[in-house]
Amino acid sequence: QVQLEESGGDSVQAGGSLRLSCTASGVTSPTSCMGWFRQAPGKEREGVASIDTSGITNYADSVKGRFVISRDKVKNILFLQMDSLKPEDTAIYYCAARLDAVCPTVVDRPSAYNSWGPGTQVTVFS
Repeated sequence: QVQLEESGGDSVQAGGSLRLSCTASGVTSPTSCMGWFRQAPGKEREGVASIDTSGITNYADSVKGRFVISRDKVKNILFLQMDSLKPEDTAIYYCAARLDAVCPTVVDRPSAYNSWGPGTQVTVFS
């Protein structure tokens, strides 16, 4: 079982940037597809980005060109660089790991992931 813990959430003005981190511990984390999800108040959890063990990435249309997912496989850390933030990016952000090296072709598939972190709050104010 992989244990995940996010950090880096904060309150930031629209147009600003944040970098989220997710530290993974336990077995299989360097060989797992990993992803970022978010959940805004009153909304369903949605996929934001994913990265497989080959470094292939996938993004939700709403964040393409603004967010970048990356990973340090040696240190077992997943990152999400978020630039040009908008108020609609406000949500709790979760990292997730999947017991498979390949990620789903569709980013928004939370059921495909096996392990989740507790989340970190991102608030973007105008």
